[in-house]
Amino acid sequence: MSFVKIHRLRGSALPLPRYESDGAAGMDLRADLEGKSLTIKPLKRHLLPCGIALEIPVGYEMQIRPRSGLALKHGITLVNAPGTIDSDYRGEIGVLLINLGDSDFTVHDGDRIAQMVLAPVSRCRWVEDSNLEESNRGQCGFGSTGK
Repeated sequence: MSFVKIHRLRGSALPLPRYESDGAAGMDLRADLEGKSLTIKPLKRHLLPCGIALEIPVGYEMQIRPRSGLALKHGITLVNAPGTIDSDYRGEIGVLLINLGDSDFTVHDGDRIAQMVLAPVSRCRWVEDSNLEESNRGQCGFGSTGK
């Protein structure tokens, strides 16, 4: 198990992110709206603060992902899914929600708005070479493998 340091900002009393079931891959993030609510109109987006900052171990990232229930029931998702929190970022975690539904959606202080997953990061070095090995797929992209 990896350890990640977490710091509450602005004296937030919200519960810390946690796994909601034994098999959960992600921990839910909550909106820290300091006792207020925020309404997101259809096709509009908002950056919602979560009231926490993290110290993620080198060699890892924290992926921010939509919550499937919000997506299915209300059309609420992330603009940049999955979002990445790099190991050297120390600022507040924020979630960029978008309302793809057809009704206003209100987020209340403490609502679970996204989930985060700790993931290992692989880095690479470029090797310039004009002779790329052939493959069965070749240059076929965007739907080339069928429906």
